[in-house]
Amino acid sequence: MKREESEGLRPGIFGSAYAALKTPLLHGCVVVGHLLPVVLLLAGGLLAQSDAGKSGDGAAVTMKSSQPAGTAEATQAAPDYVIGADDTLRISVWKEPDLTETLPVRPDGKISMPLLNDIPAAGLTPLQLKDSITEKLKKYIDDPRVTVVVTAMNSRRIFVTGEVAHTGPMTLLPNMTMLQALAQAGFTQFANLKAIYLLRVENGKQEKYPFNYKDVIKGNHPEQNIALKPGDTVVVP
Repeated sequence: MKREESEGLRPGIFGSAYAALKTPLLHGCVVVGHLLPVVLLLAGGLLAQSDAGKSGDGAAVTMKSSQPAGTAEATQAAPDYVIGADDTLRISVWKEPDLTETLPVRPDGKISMPLLNDIPAAGLTPLQLKDSITEKLKKYIDDPRVTVVVTAMNSRRIFVTGEVAHTGPMTLLPNMTMLQALAQAGFTQFANLKAIYLLRVENGKQEKYPFNYKDVIKGNHPEQNIALKPGDTVVVP
């Protein structure tokens, strides 16, 4: 009886109150149920964008780190490098933009600068040329500060010819040997690796130096693997 009476109360005042309370709760659950997937999708999208942003930054850093070093830095000569004809120099004078420029060394071994005209450069180190320019500029500028950088070492070249993959002039790197030059030039399938030789002009006379590639790479005849000099010609028959 009590159960029936309690159930019978629902259509009355308490029943109306229960229905009024139940309806918003149900609607709220329905609304939350509909909104929940949307919230989850938005949250997933934000996380994806965040991860993409992080991965994008990482890729940018990787690309920057994989870039090769600058050409000018790679070709800068050592302080004791001796300047020669066809070299390219970057001469900077602090707070004097009109005197700051990139200049080639002419075949006569000189460069031309405003105010100073022709200046001997070949045969000097960058430091010696800097001192020479500084001394000459003192007539026109108070306390000139000069910097000389060799940006292209065109005067230090050797020549490789014959049965090689890359024939012609080659930049002579510091302490470059016969073996190193040949490794850079490469061989054709017809190269006679036992009959390679070097031509060098000494005291006005051309000298010939034999080089047996197969022996040298085995560690034999190390005296044949001589250091090269500007103007040398390597011949691979």
